[in-house]
Amino acid sequence: MKKKITIVILIVLIIIGIWFIKNNKKESTVEIRNVNSTFKLDSTVLDLDELKSYNLPIILDFGADGCPACDKMHPYLVELNNEVQEKAIVKCMDVWKYPDLANGYPVELIPTQFLFNSDGTPYNPTNADEMNIEIIKDENGNHTLTKHVGILTLFEMRQMLKEMGMNE
Repeated sequence: MKKKITIVILIVLIIIGIWFIKNNKKESTVEIRNVNSTFKLDSTVLDLDELKSYNLPIILDFGADGCPACDKMHPYLVELNNEVQEKAIVKCMDVWKYPDLANGYPVELIPTQFLFNSDGTPYNPTNADEMNIEIIKDENGNHTLTKHVGILTLFEMRQMLKEMGMNE
């Protein structure tokens, strides 16, 4: 008799557990659908013109899952992205999984970041040399891209975003 009661109790507990698991998955799916994809950190597409249309500072990070330096920087990007939702755009692109995302960008090492002011122009830092930032110019001498190679700290990225025109 005790075995039958134990079996019935276990079956009821399993059914309740399955119900909770299914309901939690439904809720998280709804949350994901409600998030504007422009402000999602990890991206498999890159439309810079669309991003610039928001008139927000932009940090594009080209890296890869499994790259030690990228893995070290990724938690900073996650925290920053959570902080600056709808005040700035922070994007991470995995160039090992999606190499085409780097087309048109001089990515030689990862992680590499490209930085844009809120007006869509390339970021022009006051202390580019100290920050190891490269100002890329076209054949006419026009500033076309601002590039940083390596890890940026959370503090550095916050400072850059302020200088790039992020409203607080």
